[in-house]
Amino acid sequence: MNSAGGQDDQTDRNPRRGPGYLRASFENPPINLIDPETIDELSALISSLESGPEVKVIVFDSRDPDFFLAHWDVLTDKERTAAMPKGPTGMHPWLDVLARLSRAPVVSIASIRGRARGAGSEFALACDLRFASAEKAVLGQFEVGAGAVPGANPMARLGGLIGRGRTLEVVLGADDFPGQLAERYGYVNRALPDAQLDSFVDRLARRIAGFEKEALVATKRLVDEVTLPADDVFPPAIDAFFKSTARPQTRARIQKLLENGLQSRSETELNLGEQVAQLAG
Repeated sequence: MNSAGGQDDQTDRNPRRGPGYLRASFENPPINLIDPETIDELSALISSLESGPEVKVIVFDSRDPDFFLAHWDVLTDKERTAAMPKGPTGMHPWLDVLARLSRAPVVSIASIRGRARGAGSEFALACDLRFASAEKAVLGQFEVGAGAVPGANPMARLGGLIGRGRTLEVVLGADDFPGQLAERYGYVNRALPDAQLDSFVDRLARRIAGFEKEALVATKRLVDEVTLPADDVFPPAIDAFFKSTARPQTRARIQKLLENGLQSRSETELNLGEQVAQLAG
């Protein structure tokens, strides 16, 4: 995230919707992939949320109606990713961003229109609240279908939200979960008709922003104490991710997906859950 409004920004942090209310919109063509620059920009934004007294609620959405956050950019140099300096929590910077977002002294809301898979799903799960377009949202953890272990341990967050059996269905089945099914499972708070998503989230954010920050922060902290996974469950997952993606079999699966259109605006990306099943077949 660079300064708001720049042409190369992956996230536009403007406009403020009112006192205490910030909106951040993802925009990283062609399909909102997550890469080291995304991590750096998110880290800078979270630092400002941690230190600034003004913001009470932040809404994350996307300017791409088909992709909220597609997934991690699999073509990013893995050695560069592994060598990124640790964040303030002492964890890998992606784990650091997610852990700090969950505990930040603001209410974070993911307004999901389009696909949020893999690391995109991990980001949504790290937000305090998730609202999805019933018609256009798709969530999922496809990594096992590509031969990899989900790197930020979404299992730890999903387990507390949807239970063990459904968590295993999500991560081992590696399938897509449309907005309405995600709501039924508890993956998101609510799935709303697409035409109502923006106005609903805006009303809720304005409502929260009208309350006293001290009460919001203290109450969220107490909820965090009994619901958030401990930080030490996350580093083993990213170690397993790097190990699994180095396997020849996993590299071959990812290469086949790339040949079929992974990381481009293609049928593979639009229907990735189906595509990884065909790959396995």
